[in-house]
Amino acid sequence: MKLLIAIPALNEEDSIEGIIRRTLDARAGIVAGSPVTEVEITVVSDGSTDRTVEIAQGFTDQIRLIEFPQNRGYGRAILEAWAQSDAELVSFLDADGTCDPRFFTTLCNAVEAGPAAVALGCRLHSKSKMPKIRRFGNLLFSTLLSTISGTTVRDTASGMRVVRRSELEKLMPLPSGLHFTPAMSARAVLRGDVSIAEIDMPYHEREGRSKLSVVKDGFRFLGIILDALFLYRPDRPLAVLGGVSVLAAVGMMASPIFHYVQERTVDEWMIYRFIVAHFLGTCGVLTLCTAYLSRKVAALTVLPDEQENPFGGWLHRMFQSPAFWLLPATLLLIGGALVGTSFLELVRTGATAEHWSRFIAMSFFASLAFILVVTRVMDYSLGLMAAWLAYRRSGVDSSDHRGAPAAQLEEGRP
Repeated sequence: MKLLIAIPALNEEDSIEGIIRRTLDARAGIVAGSPVTEVEITVVSDGSTDRTVEIAQGFTDQIRLIEFPQNRGYGRAILEAWAQSDAELVSFLDADGTCDPRFFTTLCNAVEAGPAAVALGCRLHSKSKMPKIRRFGNLLFSTLLSTISGTTVRDTASGMRVVRRSELEKLMPLPSGLHFTPAMSARAVLRGDVSIAEIDMPYHEREGRSKLSVVKDGFRFLGIILDALFLYRPDRPLAVLGGVSVLAAVGMMASPIFHYVQERTVDEWMIYRFIVAHFLGTCGVLTLCTAYLSRKVAALTVLPDEQENPFGGWLHRMFQSPAFWLLPATLLLIGGALVGTSFLELVRTGATAEHWSRFIAMSFFASLAFILVVTRVMDYSLGLMAAWLAYRRSGVDSSDHRGAPAAQLEEGRP
């Protein structure tokens, strides 16, 4: 079994010789202490303008050196190294000297022991030398990703990891920049079928100046996490938004309803609550139905076939039930009953004196009925698409992307 260690480097003349020597020295220990039988090392100069290439060239009898004439990005450098190798395990290591290459032994063993497809060295522990500002940023992003995914991830941006090549395609496409690592973490946990093993590793102060911008790259990291969320789990933020809207609508109408139960009247000041509650309730139900449909679309396209749909399970049963049509019919009947008398009066006399509250309520019930019917039609359409896709996929073998050019693996944002 071969392990590829990719070392992306951009102007790392102060540290590149040290990390190459340390990685070369670690090879024997990795082979002796893990199932790995061969270690391949590739340094990728990502448009370096200092002596990084010159220094690395002194080791070309033992390593592979790839030179990008211009800067193409941290992630692209790693992907290029991976694409030019046939190793069963692919990995990367930052060139700044912060990580110990000998730790690949532990990571390789973690991947081979299963079920993890990705093993990473976690830097967030008491003995880590990570600067406080970066520690805070990593903690913030890991908390966000853990919250939205339901899976605990401590170090979303670790720069030392091992990936099983056979599982790599599930994580594609990956971005070309420094947000390559949080993107991999986010895609793995949000897909749900690519598990990550995190193992505390030694982490030291870097040599040379960091290329990471706390603010600029922080926003990039946040963006890539949100990208993965809306790619794999769009139902989650939409469900939260829809639920909040519905609860807000109920809160707006609590006082008028309580007053009506006691006094059997609707006061004129309540018109504002009726209108706002109508808007919030309609938006809430529309968003919840959109969340349900978006999860079905994700299941058809990017989510594993075997995954269940806990959010949409009861909604699916409702929309697929033969009794579903009773719900919009009932809503329309209620709305019609509220204004039926006034409608007949309008036909007879050309005018009506019915209270405005009945028309707002009728409009709300009719809107809900319309939203539910449209959602049911779209649900039916997606069911037909699912059946067609299942038929098409049943006769198509999955392709082997090993050795594909890195350009084919690079991401445009979803």
